[in-house]
Order: sequence, then structure tokens, then C-alpha cells
Amino acid sequence: MKQVSVSCSRRSGFTLLEVMVALALLMGALLAVAQLLVAAARAAGLSRDLTIATCLAAQKMEQLRGLAWGYDIDGGPIDDAESDVARWPDAATGGTGLTASPPGSLGSNIAGFADYLDEAGRWLGSGPAPPPGTVFVRRWSIEADAGASPPSTLTLHVVVLRQGQPSPSRTVERRWTEMAHVLSARARRPT
Repeated sequence: MKQVSVSCSRRSGFTLLEVMVALALLMGALLAVAQLLVAAARAAGLSRDLTIATCLAAQKMEQLRGLAWGYDIDGGPIDDAESDVARWPDAATGGTGLTASPPGSLGSNIAGFADYLDEAGRWLGSGPAPPPGTVFVRRWSIEADAGASPPSTLTLHVVVLRQGQPSPSRTVERRWTEMAHVLSARARRPT
């Protein structure tokens, strides 16, 4: 008699171990993609904030540079010391214009040299304390050359700060981060 060998037919499919390894690799790849998406969202938010801050700084610098600063036809100085540039749009009177700022006006909120804006860059107010909804603080300083009377040049600084996120415990005050700093010099010229 002849012996017949019966072979087991091959099974098709994957073992449990192979499936678990494949799932682990897939989960690792998905986590890496999720981390990239989070980093991209943070970078996009920072880019948006930097763009808004730079535009706000340029806007204030143009407002300051648009004020009268020159010599009249007889050589007398012309300067705007009354426009309220702490408002938007500015007012012709009631402000400091191009008057030299007090020391420290870039480091603290000084009335007449600081204004406050919301997340989209809309003007909210001015003064020594930010109103509710403030996200950006814009501060500026005006320095006249000390060697001449009347001064013949001005140095203008504009700084824009963004308010950070509050701490979870609320025991630490929100931090302000400098987002933009613009510097310009202006010389008197005949008008």
C-alpha cells in the first residue's frame, strides 16, 4: 500500500503580530503628521501676528512723519506740537504732536505716547492702561537733537507689543512680547 501524505493547505492573510506591527507603524506616522500640523499652525499664527504688528508700526510711523516739521519761508521753525496722534484717526488738537517724549516711553504705557489695538489691529483707545480686548500695544518715542535750538532733527521710534496667553493659574500676569520696532530720523526742511 502506498502511503499518501496530506499537506496542509497554505493559509492566506496576516498573523496578529504582523497586523499589530503595521498598526504601530501607522500610528507613529500619524503622530508625526499631527505634530507637523501643530507646528505649522503655530508658525502661521506667529506669521500673522508679525505681519499685523509690522503694519501697525508702519502705520504709526507714517502718522508721525505726516505731521508738520520744517522751516517757514522766513526760516522760522514749523512744528506740530498739538495733534493728537494717540487717536485713530488723529485729531488736530488735544495731543502731543511731535513734542519730545518723556524718558521710558518705549518701556511703559505713557499717555500721549501709547495706544491699544485689538487682535485685528483695530484701534481701541489710548492712555496709561489698556482697555479690555487689547491684544497689541503700540508705543512711540520722539527725541529731538539736544545740540540745536530749535532742534533740526528728530528720531522717531515705534514699538508694537503683543499680549501673550495668560498662565493657567492666573497668578502670573500676561507677558508682552515685542513684535515690531521701527526707527526713523527726520530733518527740518523748508516747506
